[in-house]
Amino acid sequence: MAMEVAPSFPTWEEIELSENYLVCCMFQEAAALSSSIIKQLVDKNANTNEHNCELGDMLESAAMILVQSYKALGRTSEILKQLKVLFGSVTAIPAQVFLTGVCLQIPDGPSAEVKEILEEFLMKWRYVDGKYYTIANMEADVSYMEEFSNQISLRVDKYLEIIELYVITFLGRILGNFDLAISWVEKSPLSDEKRQDLLRQLHSMNTLKLGSSSQSSALPLQIDECTTDSTSLIEEKSCNGTANILEHRDQSKGENTTKQSILEFSRRRTPFWWFRTITLKFGSSCLVLSNGSIFLGFLVSLVYYIVRRKQASLWR
Repeated sequence: MAMEVAPSFPTWEEIELSENYLVCCMFQEAAALSSSIIKQLVDKNANTNEHNCELGDMLESAAMILVQSYKALGRTSEILKQLKVLFGSVTAIPAQVFLTGVCLQIPDGPSAEVKEILEEFLMKWRYVDGKYYTIANMEADVSYMEEFSNQISLRVDKYLEIIELYVITFLGRILGNFDLAISWVEKSPLSDEKRQDLLRQLHSMNTLKLGSSSQSSALPLQIDECTTDSTSLIEEKSCNGTANILEHRDQSKGENTTKQSILEFSRRRTPFWWFRTITLKFGSSCLVLSNGSIFLGFLVSLVYYIVRRKQASLWR
């Protein structure tokens, strides 16, 4: 008779292997192995009902590897959808993994899918004895539910963190739908103190938005007035500047004309007689004498003649 072989379940070594794939940038292998691990762990929990903290830790570790692999592969828009398929419901997704997936998927665009999954996750919890529990398990034993970590029970601070991400960040800052955010907070299962705190934040953000929108609407009128005044002032300055430029151009043009006429006149002037030349030809040779050299020669001769006469009279 053949013995039945017990099915092997994922171990921490397999989770470590998928993490090594992620570190080595083998994202496709990391995503495939982590998805397989999550499926096997979920099936094990459904078949054996062995709820323990180690199983919850293994699920959270494998799911975080899957989320990071999808991000590296550029498939962030599929993260929440894939997690929901693997875990069977949004409330079965570990809270930290769900929060990380939402934060990664929101920057790709505030899609309707993200909004629906967030609302589905938040509306399926109820506050009981210091913790939040899923509605489907409200009638179960609390001590039994706490054994399965975040799968069934949820800490108050983590639940409030997801609520703030939804109403403040997603609905308020990204979508700007403050009416929906305020309406959702008023109906949510929150303590009065936390509800009033969230409402104050939303009303403050809405007031700032209305104030900025009114300022932005008034700004075009101010810009038009300033533009009109500036345009008239610029036109006036432009006219004055144009007149000054034209006047300066006329003056410059007159000065340039005067300078040109002087230069032309100086070119046309006959050279001073001192620099006139006389050319003497002796056969093939040619001697060029200027008026200045002739005058100097005459002057030297005259001085020599006078000196000689003076010398002769002195001798006599």
